[in-house]
Amino acid sequence: MSRLINWIQQFVLITLTNVRTAPQRVGPSLAAAVGVAGVVAVMVAVLSIAEGFESTLAGAGSPDNAVILRAGSNAEMNSWMPLEDVRVIEDAPGIRRGTQGVLASSELLIIVDVPKRDTGTDANVPLRGVRPSAFEIREGLHIVEGRNFEPGRNEIIVGVAAATEFAGLEIGRTLRWGESDWTVVGWFSTEGSLWESEIWCDVKVLQPAFRRGNSFQSVYVKLESPDAFETFKDALTTDPRLDVMVERETDYMIEQSAALSGIITTLGYLIAALMGVGAVFGAVNTMYSAVATRTREIATLRALGFGAGPVVVSILVESMLLAVAGGLIGAAGAYLVFDGWQAATLNWSSFSQVAFAFAVTPEILTMAILWSLLMGFVGGLLPALRAARLPVASALREL
Repeated sequence: MSRLINWIQQFVLITLTNVRTAPQRVGPSLAAAVGVAGVVAVMVAVLSIAEGFESTLAGAGSPDNAVILRAGSNAEMNSWMPLEDVRVIEDAPGIRRGTQGVLASSELLIIVDVPKRDTGTDANVPLRGVRPSAFEIREGLHIVEGRNFEPGRNEIIVGVAAATEFAGLEIGRTLRWGESDWTVVGWFSTEGSLWESEIWCDVKVLQPAFRRGNSFQSVYVKLESPDAFETFKDALTTDPRLDVMVERETDYMIEQSAALSGIITTLGYLIAALMGVGAVFGAVNTMYSAVATRTREIATLRALGFGAGPVVVSILVESMLLAVAGGLIGAAGAYLVFDGWQAATLNWSSFSQVAFAFAVTPEILTMAILWSLLMGFVGGLLPALRAARLPVASALREL
């Protein structure tokens, strides 16, 4: 016990010596901290893209909703089903009933060109044909401006994210898609989920406009409860009249975001690792400089009986504190600049644009601070070992 107390006392005394000489190293210390701050800021910014994109898609799912696609399809764009299949699906057990009857919406997804506000270049935007029951299936969807489209008319409503990101979608505007003119009559919100990046209309009007006959691509249903999913799925997948796949809406949405989120996350860590190498070199130089300016102090302490362990740990602590300071600055700056930043990117599953907001979460910030700690530890390790191995006699001759 006495050895531990003595070790701690030595560590504290050496750390206080480091603090006393800190003003002599303001320039190198700031350079090292800024380097770490830059790494952390970039890391947080890139990871917030993946988090925001994934949250936007995941937020569109509900555990008591199910999605039905043609078997073998990995997205709505490569799915197809006739009206006969839709009728069989609507008769399956486990589907909830609402004011519009059975809560099942057979839907059609078309990609249309809409110019971006910032560049004017055309982007792929989803135009979704839905049944009236779609508004009860997607809980939380509400009109925020204008009104809903009337069934049977060439009217569209626009998600607020799409209206913000793309040009020409103001209420009252008329656009030409397919073989029809479409009038924007309202904007809708779904609390920041995927649907806000889409344009909605009556599926029965959309089908003839793009010569799709009586075909659909997906069916969304509201189940009686989340526990009814297995019963509903078994009824469809064992029916010889159907060749479909059934997924919970939450699982389906996560799958749709997995590919792009994975690539962005991997890219974020790769960039952070490459930039981190430079930051580590900066920390190494700073701590070598710190050790050089404290050679006599360290030698004197060693001659007085201070151990190598407290010397090593004190240098490492100083390096890690310096890195954490830079990490906190970088993380705070990234949070203030990027959290909530609106952007749009291509969803590879649907080949359409998804508008989303960057999301700087506590998990990302924690990861960034841990990354800065690692950089500080690696950057201070070699200088700390050098300080512990200083020849005491040689160093004392410099006094």
